[in-house]
Amino acid sequence: MRVTVVICTYTLDRYGAFKEAIASVEAQTYEDVDLVLVSDGNKMVCEKMCSEYENTDHMTLHCNDQSLGIGPSRNEGAKLGTGDIVAFIDDDSTATENWIEEIVWAFEEYDALSVGGKMIGDWVAGEPWFLPAEFHWLVGVTHPNFADSGEEVRNAFGSNYAFRRDVFLALSGFDERVGRKGDKERQAHESEIGVRLQQEYSRGVIYHPKAVVAHKIFKYRTNVFWLLRRSFMQGYSKRIFDRIHPDAAGNEGEYLRHLLFGNVPSRLQGLVRSPSVAKAVQLLMLFVFTASVGLGYLYAAVMIWLQSYSDSIDLTFGTN
Repeated sequence: MRVTVVICTYTLDRYGAFKEAIASVEAQTYEDVDLVLVSDGNKMVCEKMCSEYENTDHMTLHCNDQSLGIGPSRNEGAKLGTGDIVAFIDDDSTATENWIEEIVWAFEEYDALSVGGKMIGDWVAGEPWFLPAEFHWLVGVTHPNFADSGEEVRNAFGSNYAFRRDVFLALSGFDERVGRKGDKERQAHESEIGVRLQQEYSRGVIYHPKAVVAHKIFKYRTNVFWLLRRSFMQGYSKRIFDRIHPDAAGNEGEYLRHLLFGNVPSRLQGLVRSPSVAKAVQLLMLFVFTASVGLGYLYAAVMIWLQSYSDSIDLTFGTN
C-alpha cells in the first residue's frame, strides 16, 4: 500500500516544529510514502516552504491563497496525494519511526476503512502538575481508558488519523463548518467525519495504539486559563457538532459516567490514603474542566437559539 501523509501549517511561529514533523515522516521505516505539505494562506510560510522543499522527491507542495482552516487544507492535501491511504499529522507533532508501518498493518489486519493511533505528550515546558490525566485530551494527548487495541471508535485524534483515500474522498473529506482555522479554537472535525463514516459504511475507526505520534505541548498550552478556554471551546464545538448531526451517537456520555463514577472515587481513595496538594488540586480540576465544557455547550446552545431570531449571529468560529 502506498501512503500519502498530509501536513498543514499556517504560521512561521511553528515552522521549526513543522520541519521536525516533516523529518519524522521522512525517517519512517515504511518506504512507499509520498508527502503533501500545505501552507494555509500565509505567503511567508509558502515562500519558505517552497524554497526548502520544492525539489524534494516524493513531496508535493500546495499554498492556499487565503486561510481556509485545517479541514479544507487537509482535504486539498488528500486530493493531491497518490496513496491508497491518506494519513494526517499536525505541524507540531512527530511520528515514531514505525508509525506508518503500524498504520498499514492495522489497515490490512482489520480490513479497516480508517485507523487512529495513540497520541503521547512531548511536554516541551514540562507537564503541568494540576492537569489530571483524564483531561490530557485537551492538549491532544490520548487519555486513559480511551479505547482498547483493535476497538472500533467514532473518531481518532486529528494528528494521528488515517483513511483509505478513496473512502476519504468519497466522504468529501472534513467538513469546513468545524475544525480549527488559524488561532481559532474551533474543534470537532475529527468527530464529524467519523459520524459520516459510520453513516455511509456502518463502520468506525480502528484504534491501534502501536501507531504512536508525539504532540508538542508548548508552554502556553500548560496555562490554566488557556486550558479553561480550550475546554469551553470543546463544549461549544460539541454543541455545533450536535446541530450538524443531532442523531449521532457519541462516547461523551460514557466518558462522563466513567469520570464521575470511576475516576473521581478512585482519586478520592488515593487522596485519603496518601494526601497531597497535587492530588487534591487535580481532583478539583476534574470538576472545573467538566464545568467549563458544560458552560461552552450551554453558551453555544443559547447562541443557536438567538440565531433563530437573528441572521447576524455567526456561529462559525466562536471566540479566539
